[in-house]
Amino acid sequence: MPTYNIYQIDAFTKNIFEGNPAGVVSNADGLTSSQMQSIARELNNAETAFILSPTGPDHDVRIRFFTPTIEVPSCGHATISAHYVRALENNLPTCTVQQQIGIGILPVDIKKNNSDYRIVMTQGDIEISAPLTEKTQKDILGALNLSKSDLDYKCPIQIASTGHSKVMIGIKSRAVLNSLVPDLTKLLNISKDVGSNGFFVFTLDSDDCDILSHGRMFAPAIGIAEDPVTGNANGPLGAYLIHNTILKPSGASVTFKAKQGEAISRPGVVTVTVELKNGKPIKVQVGGSAVVAFKTQMNL
Repeated sequence: MPTYNIYQIDAFTKNIFEGNPAGVVSNADGLTSSQMQSIARELNNAETAFILSPTGPDHDVRIRFFTPTIEVPSCGHATISAHYVRALENNLPTCTVQQQIGIGILPVDIKKNNSDYRIVMTQGDIEISAPLTEKTQKDILGALNLSKSDLDYKCPIQIASTGHSKVMIGIKSRAVLNSLVPDLTKLLNISKDVGSNGFFVFTLDSDDCDILSHGRMFAPAIGIAEDPVTGNANGPLGAYLIHNTILKPSGASVTFKAKQGEAISRPGVVTVTVELKNGKPIKVQVGGSAVVAFKTQMNL
């Protein structure tokens, strides 16, 4: 029987038991989609990444992502985790690799520092919707147990995507953020109505000059009650903040750090870089560290 190498990686941190845990199967060739789904369900992380051989000359590696319940086209922390494992196993130098994922072929930068690595992924096309209807906004606030007075008036409730959409909800207070107890069933039903599976609640209420934002992400529609640290939420957040002139960079790009996971004792930091053209966001990258929590093998 084939033996598969399985890792548990904590992404967006260098401390085990912090950041966002992801499963990684580093030699997934030969696994069926059903087997991948079963492994993801067994590991029970928000996502598990399966590293596969390329199928053409235009990419170096393929990666598929599964939550415990479904396959998803893209995942920030599992991308960081997968390429961290691949860099370790292959002793890669600083380089750029092309990955084929569900949203297309995108570059990932591998940055070697002594014997360790930092990973930076380029995300997909930027899409930002019009503000949601008043009724939908009211339903979202009710599901999150928020009142209209909790909202940051500068931040419209919109769907933002760089490949995997999230509803952006900006609020005034970090204390309120950390005390949220959402109604996940209501969020699940709203997801179906708005066509977005994640709700990213964030605040710019930060007392750390190195951290621009703090956030929490709920995605019951894909089996994730709360995701600790989300690349596919903090990346779109950068584009959203520029789109709405909340963040006003003076040059052709802006970089900031976003913190997430504090409310569930899994803090991690995402570095977000947004490139601009004529003042509009055109490209988003997210980067971070990672650490191996454990490695095992499975025979199937």
